[in-house]
Amino acid sequence: MSRMPEFPTPAEQLWNRAFILCLCNNLFLFIYYFAMLTVLPIYIMQDLGGTVKEAGLALTLFLVSSIAIRPFSGLIVERLGKKNALRGAGLLFVLFAFSYLLIDSLGSLLLARFLHGFWFSILTTVNVPVVNDFIPEHRKGEGMGYFVMSTNLGVVFGPLIALTVIQFASFTALFALLSIVTCIGYIFCLTLKVQELPKAVQDADAPKPTLSWHDIVEVKVLPISLIALLVAFAYSSITSFITAFADSRHLLSAASLFFIVFAVSMIAVRPWVGKWYDQKGPSSVIYPSFISFALGLVIVSFMDNQWVLWLSAVFIGMGYGSLFPCMQTLAIQSVSKQRMGHAISTFFALFDIGLAIGSVIMGLLIAYFDYQFTYLSCAVIVIVTLFIYKASAALKKPVQTSI
Repeated sequence: MSRMPEFPTPAEQLWNRAFILCLCNNLFLFIYYFAMLTVLPIYIMQDLGGTVKEAGLALTLFLVSSIAIRPFSGLIVERLGKKNALRGAGLLFVLFAFSYLLIDSLGSLLLARFLHGFWFSILTTVNVPVVNDFIPEHRKGEGMGYFVMSTNLGVVFGPLIALTVIQFASFTALFALLSIVTCIGYIFCLTLKVQELPKAVQDADAPKPTLSWHDIVEVKVLPISLIALLVAFAYSSITSFITAFADSRHLLSAASLFFIVFAVSMIAVRPWVGKWYDQKGPSSVIYPSFISFALGLVIVSFMDNQWVLWLSAVFIGMGYGSLFPCMQTLAIQSVSKQRMGHAISTFFALFDIGLAIGSVIMGLLIAYFDYQFTYLSCAVIVIVTLFIYKASAALKKPVQTSI
């Protein structure tokens, strides 16, 4: 009788136990992230007596530390191993989540936010190679699509939970609830049987390797990562200013449904998008996704009632909601599994930079011009990025790798 393979992923089954646990862990992580992103400005101004600028600083510090450690996250995962990185970063993330219950000043909050960002960066980096181990090789596009969908569902449920709880309870009660959510996600991590990759044997007499560019950046994913940066740059207009734009059109109440429509649209096309990617290649999904995303930005630029706002959410949800998992899958399929952590850290580093720079530039464009000009400009950027993708090495057939 032949020996059964030790690798934990079933040959054909996508929805295995480990894959579902990875989705739940990722969902709970981003429910926490987006819930805190939503309520922290209100908490700072109402309970801590801070200003709008100080609220923005608290959000920025988390992003700054996350971006700062991101290029080294792949190296950390490689040196510690996926299992230790997952459990170690997960534990520290949970502990810092509970630390918000002890905060009594703006200074302590800013420090907690800055340190919290480090563990978030490492955790989101290691989550990808871990879940990849539980996805069958011929269903990578479909599997990673569902994984990214769990992130986008956090965009919906995080703010919804946060804004609902603070209507009936204190911020302390909300922080306690969210801490429990992260703790449950961490328990999911502990139940995963993470398989480590074999490490290269080092000669005892050989000089110890020094930190190099290769340890920080995965060159093979730079083309698709730069494209992701441009996509994130355009998407920052949605994450940072869609609510303010809706408010300027007296549609603030309708804005709360924007991300719900976004999520529903993304989920509706997800079963087909993943299969098209795997069966017909990435371009069969990426081209129409670029067009849908650009069309959604054009529609939202002409927003004058809630129906136009919600219609734009449909196209943006189908477009951006399909683009991101496709780009991430291309990144991980371009490298060996030993380099997957580096690939993801490179990809996310440039994506995060696109979001950060985009938020600043979009604010300047809105201040000097208006919302309509800004969103139309973003639509043009998306179309230009489509042609950059077509001309880049990202169109090369991804290298399917296995151990």
